[in-house]
Amino acid sequence: MAGGWRSLLRAARRYPWPTNVLLYAALFSAGDALQQRLRGGPADWQQTRRVATVAVTFHANFNYVWLRVLERALPGRAPRAVLAKVLCDQAIGGPVAVSAFYAGMSILQEKDDIFLDLKQKFWNTYKSGLMYWPFVQLTNFSLVPTHWRTAYTGLCGFLWATFLCFSQQSGDGTFKSAFSFLHVKGAGAVERPPKK
Repeated sequence: MAGGWRSLLRAARRYPWPTNVLLYAALFSAGDALQQRLRGGPADWQQTRRVATVAVTFHANFNYVWLRVLERALPGRAPRAVLAKVLCDQAIGGPVAVSAFYAGMSILQEKDDIFLDLKQKFWNTYKSGLMYWPFVQLTNFSLVPTHWRTAYTGLCGFLWATFLCFSQQSGDGTFKSAFSFLHVKGAGAVERPPKK
C-alpha cells in the first residue's frame, strides 16, 4: 500500500496532468455510482460511463487548466490572493462547470432539448454550490500544493458529483431535494418490518 502511494506521488509530480485528470474522473464517476446505490435501484453503468465521459473530456481538464490559470493570475497563498481566487472560481469556474455538466449529460443521453436541464436546474445548482465550493476552494488555495489541486477538487467533487448526478436524474438542483429524498428513504428503511 505504501509503495502504491509513493508511486502515485511520483506520478503526480512527473505527470501532473494525466494523474490529476484520471483521479478526478474516477472520483466523479464514483459519486454517480454512490448516488445510484443510495437511490436503491440497479446499477446503471451506462449512466456512470456518461458521467465519466463528461468528467474526463471536460470537467477534469477544465479544472486542471482553470486552477493553473488562477494560480498564475493570482499567485501565492496570501489571504488576499486566496480570496480573489475563490471569488473568481465561484463567479466564472462554477457556472461553466455546472453548465457543462447539464449540457454534456443531455447530449450523451441524446435528449431532444440539450439545454432543458440546464434551464430548469442551473440556478438552484449554482446556489447549492455556493454553500459548498467556496469552503473547498478556500482550503484548496491556501493549503494544497499546486500539483495536487485538481485531485483534491476531485476528492471534494466526489460528494458534489453524488449530489449533481442525483439532481440531474431526479432532483431540482437543491440540497433540499437531495436531503428530502435521503430522509424519506431512511425513514422507509426504519419502518420496514423485519424479514422472517
